[in-house]
Amino acid sequence: MYTHEDLARLQAQSLKMQGWIRQQTFSPENAKRLRRFSSWEVSELIFGINQSTFRGRLAADPSLPGGEVEPDGRQRWFSLEEINELRRRMKINRKSLMPPRPSGKRAVRAAVANFKGGAGKSTVALHLAHAAALDGYRVLCVDFDPQATLSHSMGLTDVAEDYTVWGIMARDLIRETDRMNAGASAAASGSALPQRRIPQSIRDMGLDDLRHADFIKSTAWSTIDIVPSCANAAFVEFASAQYRHLNPEWSFFAAVSRYLDDLADDDYDLIIFDCPPAIGYQSMNAVFAADMLYIPSGPGYWEYDSTTSFIGQLAEALEDLSHGFDGTFPAGKMELPKAFRDIRFLMTRYEPGNELHRAMFEAFQKVFGPHVLEHPVEMTRAVEQSGRFLSSVYEIDYREMTRETWRRARASFDRAYSEFRGCVQCVWDDL
Repeated sequence: MYTHEDLARLQAQSLKMQGWIRQQTFSPENAKRLRRFSSWEVSELIFGINQSTFRGRLAADPSLPGGEVEPDGRQRWFSLEEINELRRRMKINRKSLMPPRPSGKRAVRAAVANFKGGAGKSTVALHLAHAAALDGYRVLCVDFDPQATLSHSMGLTDVAEDYTVWGIMARDLIRETDRMNAGASAAASGSALPQRRIPQSIRDMGLDDLRHADFIKSTAWSTIDIVPSCANAAFVEFASAQYRHLNPEWSFFAAVSRYLDDLADDDYDLIIFDCPPAIGYQSMNAVFAADMLYIPSGPGYWEYDSTTSFIGQLAEALEDLSHGFDGTFPAGKMELPKAFRDIRFLMTRYEPGNELHRAMFEAFQKVFGPHVLEHPVEMTRAVEQSGRFLSSVYEIDYREMTRETWRRARASFDRAYSEFRGCVQCVWDDL
């Protein structure tokens, strides 16, 4: 017979192994570090210009960052900070290298979501974030998944649950309840309305005293921050049910949206959500806060079946919320029914030479039409290797494998990101 004590013992054993894995995956200090990028990558793959043009600009202006030069003098290597300074200061044919970003508008929010485990949600979220950062955007990731794969891939492994989405939701419960109680005591009729009570045990956690920035952690990428997750955050589904009982009028699904609304419009350019493989309190917060719904799916029939179930159950859940909370919001930014500015399906783990994969891709296109992204993410050895080492293809040094293998994997994600950026531009136009 096995009890919770046996499960705790197994977890303790696994945590010891996690420490060893971190040492092998990251640096000896258990801190993930971002590699430098070669002048070939910076010129051709990041800036999209000829190498000779890039070298000429560096030679013409000695004040520009010159990177680190290899001992043989053949190659220069640049940090992300140096790349961004070059982007700000260089112009090609009188055109800026800065990515398009309309002024006066907030960051676009994209939720990467699906039922199916293994569909590539965390992989897609990670690569979109890294590609956007190399493109010059400032990115905030929000990890809603208690498996915390995205957080671990970003180098965060020791996270307290207070500083996860659960902490944001619990703090929102306290603040929204206090706001409702203040409104009830000041009723126009002069009669006192019922007070909603929050147990002292919840208030004593001190979450209401946390500042907005306390939930946001930096990463190895200087232009990417994250609201991380952790395994202990799994109990948010149980806690949220209890919180709804304490205050049935609390719009639990809008907690993260309210949190993000308090960010300054120019704090970030993109906000990317990694959602758990289920429809629950966390995932509903993600989809309610999102402008775009990005749905990755593998190329098999069961993935197609799961994706169909996901959008059906999500539709039912959003309809229920629309009816259940209709007319109860104060004046503000929240609107029901929930409306997405874009919905896209992205096929992952795709093998162009596989007849079944091609057939499933065509089936997706027939069913979902223009919502299916044109470029699937291909399965390559470099993609498999990046997953094993909790890194993206962009973080892997191409010298660790054949350049063609690495470039093929990167090209697949570059095409996927290019489509993503196009969708982002359309959403910005609509915001």
